[in-house]
Parts: sequence; C-alpha cells; structure tokens
Amino acid sequence: MIIDSDIVPECIVRPGSFGGLMALYESNYLRLVHLLGTTEIRTCQMRSYSPEDQDLFLSVESSTRYTLDLRMTYLFDEPSGCVAEPDLCIRVYHDARMTEVVSWAARHRHVVLRELHGRTSGWLGRRWSRNMVLSKWLDFLLDRAHSFTPVGRYREPALA
Repeated sequence: MIIDSDIVPECIVRPGSFGGLMALYESNYLRLVHLLGTTEIRTCQMRSYSPEDQDLFLSVESSTRYTLDLRMTYLFDEPSGCVAEPDLCIRVYHDARMTEVVSWAARHRHVVLRELHGRTSGWLGRRWSRNMVLSKWLDFLLDRAHSFTPVGRYREPALA
C-alpha cells in the first residue's frame, strides 16, 4: 500500500495551500501507479474487476510524450441510459510524477459529490476538492483489490 508518508515535501505543506496541492498530486500519482501495476495503458480501454466492488472503467483520452489523459468512472445502467459517475478526467505527468484531476462531471447523483462540487470556490479550492476525491477513491479502489485488464471499446455514457 502506498501512503502519504512516502512523499517528502520540499516545502511547508498545509491543507488548502498550493504546496499541499502539489504534494496531493504526487500522492495521487503513486496511488494510481500502484493501482495500474505493470499494465501498459497508452492506447486502450480497460476494466477493473473486484469481487468487493462494481466494475471500474478507464480509458485513454489522449497521450503525449510527457502526459497521459485518462477518464476513470463507474458506469450505471439507468432507465434514461448509461450514467458515468464519478467520471473523473485525470492528467498524468510522467516527467513530474504527478497526477491531477483536470475535470469532473458538472452534475452528480451522489449527494456527497454534489455538496463538495458546490461548496468550493476559486481555482485552488476546486482543484483541492477534485483531487481529494481522487485520493480517497484511489485508496478505496486499492483496498478492494481492483485490477485492470484491457477490453474492447466500451459504450460512451450519456452524460446528463
């Protein structure tokens, strides 16, 4: 298991601070790398199976020499169509060894995500909330022994 104490900050880190956010990016990178294991994720869609959780979907949205843009979500079948939630778009910076949530769905079914989305303001606050969600979610996924395998193209969710 990867823990935050594996990261040695190079500045004073306080929750809500810019330095703290950079440490969170580093922490999320370590967690994501641990979750992905040795799987090559450059050009495929993947599904993670866990006996203790719902299937998790990961797709590569774009890839460059130094970055990788991923979309990670659960897919729920609803009467109105397939719904993705929490539906995070994640940018991995290979050279800096950082991971950042660059966007998430504008609306959320889950009350905690809705409240968190509406409670934060300013660019720093929004980044903190999105990346704390990723941090907690990655911990949850690792605790449930998720394991990714490549799959064919999955259907795109109808984002309501």
